[in-house]
Amino acid sequence: MLRILEVTVPFFGLVGLGWLAARRGWLPMEAIPGLNRFVLYFALPCMLFRFAAATPVARLFDAAVFGSWLLCALLMVALAIVLTKWSNPRGGLGWNDAAFGALVTAFPNSGFMGVPLLVDLLGERAAAPAIASMVIDMVITSSLCIGLSRLGERGDSGAAGGGGAGQAMRSALKGIALNPLPWAISAGCVMSAFSLALPPLLGKPVAMLANAASPAALFVLGAVLARTRVPAAAGGRSDMPVLVTLKLLVHPLLVLLAVRGAAALGLPVDPLAATVLVLVAALPSASNVPMLAERFGADAGRTARVVLWTTVLAFGSFMAAVGLLVP
Repeated sequence: MLRILEVTVPFFGLVGLGWLAARRGWLPMEAIPGLNRFVLYFALPCMLFRFAAATPVARLFDAAVFGSWLLCALLMVALAIVLTKWSNPRGGLGWNDAAFGALVTAFPNSGFMGVPLLVDLLGERAAAPAIASMVIDMVITSSLCIGLSRLGERGDSGAAGGGGAGQAMRSALKGIALNPLPWAISAGCVMSAFSLALPPLLGKPVAMLANAASPAALFVLGAVLARTRVPAAAGGRSDMPVLVTLKLLVHPLLVLLAVRGAAALGLPVDPLAATVLVLVAALPSASNVPMLAERFGADAGRTARVVLWTTVLAFGSFMAAVGLLVP
């Protein structure tokens, strides 16, 4: 237990420090976007590149890992939409808010928090399944939810609505193409596949930026949470407890059942990879979902509340999951 605390408390402590620095004004609010871009475009890509380059490609593209995580992502999206859109007898939410509510429950914070935390906790072999889950969420889960968010635009199923969905999918694909993280992972996979290494003049600055990724990302995450405006739900009963429960409890349980079911079907998941996938699912929601929700006209405050509370509550729930799964 002491080992778990020694690893997890500093990670969540850095999030808290970033939150405190922003709330107290020690870090100007106008500086947060710049720090966020440093992490997203420089430090985090270097960290993911380094892990991908050091990992055998076969581990990065494990079919059982991909299948288990993708199945659970799809189930989480469906479950969240059913519980939030159609559970209200008066009609529930529109497709836009329902889709981004689904995304905030299915997309954990695997980039800023998950990969560095799990590597520190379980060793470098934990990087491969964590990166695989992140790729699925960035490419498939996000695109699916963005597409679903457009179903109600200018009509439910007519040509206009279809055009809205098509435009959203094009926007999602453009976002993927401009996101440096998949490209960094892809470049690392190429290096791994051909047993290549960067020359020292490039390798050293990449390593320096990679080493900065974890503390910078966690600090920035806390600052982003402090900057986020989370107004109370406007009228009616909030579905925030449902979304938070789905993220922190249902998601890891689904992944646990999926990896065990895969083994029963003859597609066993490596025990370490199975543990990593369950712990990734137990992470709080990804901090970029409110920005996506705002961009597509959904209720960003609603998703921001989920990110905030899953991050706060994950301090206890994630450590409990680690205590149950890690010897």
